Amino acid sequence: MRMSTIDKEIREERSELKRARRARKNQKKTKNKKKKEYVGLKRFFTTMFFLGSIGVIAGMTLLYGPWANFREWLITTAMTTMTHQYFATWFYDDDVINDVLERNKVVEIKEDTNTDAIHLATGQATEYENEYEKAILERDPNNNDYKIIEINEKKFSGYLVAVYDPARIRTVCTKNLGVSGQYLTKMSEDNDALIAINGGGFDDPNFSSTGGSPLGVTLCNWEFASQAPYKASGGIIGFTRANKLILTSKVSKQEAKAKDIRDGVTFGPFLIVNGKKSSVVGNGGWGTAPRTAIAQRTDGIVLFLVVDGRTASQPGADMDDLIKVLLKYGAYNAANLDGGTSSVLVVNHTIVNDPIDSSGAHKTRPIATGFILTKDESDDGDHRVVADKLGED
Repeated sequence: MRMSTIDKEIREERSELKRARRARKNQKKTKNKKKKEYVGLKRFFTTMFFLGSIGVIAGMTLLYGPWANFREWLITTAMTTMTHQYFATWFYDDDVINDVLERNKVVEIKEDTNTDAIHLATGQATEYENEYEKAILERDPNNNDYKIIEINEKKFSGYLVAVYDPARIRTVCTKNLGVSGQYLTKMSEDNDALIAINGGGFDDPNFSSTGGSPLGVTLCNWEFASQAPYKASGGIIGFTRANKLILTSKVSKQEAKAKDIRDGVTFGPFLIVNGKKSSVVGNGGWGTAPRTAIAQRTDGIVLFLVVDGRTASQPGADMDDLIKVLLKYGAYNAANLDGGTSSVLVVNHTIVNDPIDSSGAHKTRPIATGFILTKDESDDGDHRVVADKLGED
């Protein structure tokens, strides 16, 4: 049956109406979709703005609010780093920084070391006053040179090394004095050392130092490696001809000669002098970080202390923490050495602690000086505490 012209027109109109309806429906869907997307984006940016505002308010409250603990921690920690003092100087002017540092400091004992109180012992004890004395004096059966003791505290962990013969402790320096530092592992290899720790500080103009210029006076086997002026806390940390650790705030070539110092570096603060601990005001002014310290007991045994930090669970140690650990193990004279990324313990030319640099990488940096324990025929290389890190069975 043939379709009339009128029927064709009616059918075409109906088709056109359907197409129009579909177009309006699709347009409505597209409009609703765009509206939902807009609402979603609006909610997202509103949420981000809200969270950002909370973050800014929280940050400003921490930085400038009435609670001083965070502000003092930030300033003291930042101002004792080599490269990140801007964390403090960005937010606070010099007056605020100086005020915080004045209220958080170490007040040192104003005495030089009385070496007459140090009596180098040769025998081995069989009775111990406490667990800490036992840890030091009960030697490893196969090692008469040193003993490594693990240190585990809430804020930090690390190692304490008891060195039984102070006559074999030497200061080592970078071979590129005045130009660049060396890694402690290289210093250890070059000097065939059993044990090595980092030493004194080094000049850091514009926070761009390569570790080549030691602070103050440095002696390596009677030779002066540096004689720079020094006005900060502490002073010379050295060993005399009689193998006694001496601390003196008088930093000069003349003083080193007068004290008969054979090996030593310059840094501080002094933590314990003649059995008297320094007074730590506030947090001590050095913040919380990896640390290295050196000490001697009245029986002549030398203590190397290296502790790690810069992790969320263990930020590190402050000066008071170092004093407490060293006193437990019988330190009579003790001094803080360079810390942070420089804090390193090397055993058998291998780093056994966990240094972390300012970027968060697990590595150390070139340094100017270190203390080493030299070898002798009695050493058999027994270091069971760190055997796993040295790849030993």
